[in-house]
Amino acid sequence: MPELPDITVYKSAMERFVVGRMVEQIVVRSPFLVRTFDPDLMSVVGCEIVGVRRLGKRIIWEISNGSFVFFHLMIAGRFHWKKAGTRPTRKVDLAAFDFKHGTLMLTEAGTKKRAALFMVADERGLAEHDRGGLDVLNCSLSEFSERLLCENHTLKRSLTDPRLFDGIGNAYSDEILHAARLSPIKLSQKLDIQEIARLLVATQTTLQDWTDRLIKETGDGFPEKVTAFREGMAVHGRFKMPCPVCETPVQRIRYASNETNYCPKCQTEGKVLADRSLSRLLKEDWPRTIEELES
Repeated sequence: MPELPDITVYKSAMERFVVGRMVEQIVVRSPFLVRTFDPDLMSVVGCEIVGVRRLGKRIIWEISNGSFVFFHLMIAGRFHWKKAGTRPTRKVDLAAFDFKHGTLMLTEAGTKKRAALFMVADERGLAEHDRGGLDVLNCSLSEFSERLLCENHTLKRSLTDPRLFDGIGNAYSDEILHAARLSPIKLSQKLDIQEIARLLVATQTTLQDWTDRLIKETGDGFPEKVTAFREGMAVHGRFKMPCPVCETPVQRIRYASNETNYCPKCQTEGKVLADRSLSRLLKEDWPRTIEELES
């Protein structure tokens, strides 16, 4: 799922490509995409995009008629810039937004159509979709600490909860926790103030560094390689590969369609965390330390 750095890069590109431009035509191919009917999405045709915002992991278009269109890409939704007049004809094509100078195509890979488009009439309607997550890039230690400690969850769950923190998902939470040298399953209310401060620094540094890096890579073009697995990540998507800090093989916890990646030496004091499926299968044979894993 595109997270804060990816959404920020999309926002930056859209400010260059569509802000100040009039929507010439909208073609919606997927019946599952549009989740609202009032206002009518087609009322945007003939209007200008006057601004782009980010709300959590969603991208918002400010329309010249006062309304807002916002996109939630979920796991597999992506934007692509095409030549003017390109029609959505492939299975992955959900919708096309035509401008005089090009077409913005919204796609979604896979069979589960989760990407969504909403339209609201005004700021009040937009506020109803705000999950309330804290802006981690512009918060104080006290604000971060208060939000982190308001509920007692694992750090992985707390960081990825959109009601608590803004724009963090599965991929960057792995990277943040590795940078902070904290276990993904440690409970938030078990952290002392030094650990909380370390987590805040890791959160801000990780998200800002990756945002800067992706913006630099994109340059003046449109981002076409938005992915949760990137060259240069420390642990996410790097199961069994060496940790860049200590060279210990990266481990994972799998649950449903997600997984958490971590370094046992850097984050869990050498302990290998139990994987729900494999640990049940292996029982006493499940390795509990790096040494047992290697042997």
